[in-house]
This record gives sequence, structure tokens and C-alpha cells, in this order.
Amino acid sequence: MATPPVDIGTLIIRKPGVRGGRPHIAGTGVSLRTIVYMQREGLTPDEMVRRMPHLSHVHVYAALAHYYANKEEVDTEMAELEAEETRLEEELLARLARQQLVR
Repeated sequence: MATPPVDIGTLIIRKPGVRGGRPHIAGTGVSLRTIVYMQREGLTPDEMVRRMPHLSHVHVYAALAHYYANKEEVDTEMAELEAEETRLEEELLARLARQQLVR
């Protein structure tokens, strides 16, 4: 029996309240950002699927296709998130340093 065709447009979604409304693989907790970072680290789609066996090659390739089709937008969003993470980390470290000085 033949496998029914997959509408790849349904594989990467944005949902308010899930992953901050950022793109993720439907039905999983895997963000598009995770796949992009893994690729930047040099992992192949085969390696990604081995590390996350709940994903299929279809999921990984759909995420990569979405990324490259929307690269500028996704890169901008990722840079903003990284800047926010850095800011929060610096705030936390400064707060911890102040607490050490007070003790």
C-alpha cells in the first residue's frame, strides 16, 4: 500500500503559546532553531534523526527548507533571541555578584 503524500506546509507551524510563537516541528517540542543550531554545528540530517529518534528525515528536511525559504526572517529572530538571552544572563550574573558583595 502506498503512503499518502505529505503536505510539507503542515510540518512547520507557529502556535501562540508554544515555543513563544516561533516556528517548530508540528507534533513535537522541537523548534526550528534547534535544527538550525544542529546544522551549524555540522550535524547531518541523519545525525539529527539519530539524536532525536522521534523525528523523521521528513521533519528535518522540512525544517531546513523552511529555514532557507525564510532565512533572513529566521536569522533576525534568532539573533534577537540570542541578544535577549545574553542580556538576561548578564543581569543574572550582576545580581549574583551584588548578592555576594552584600554578604
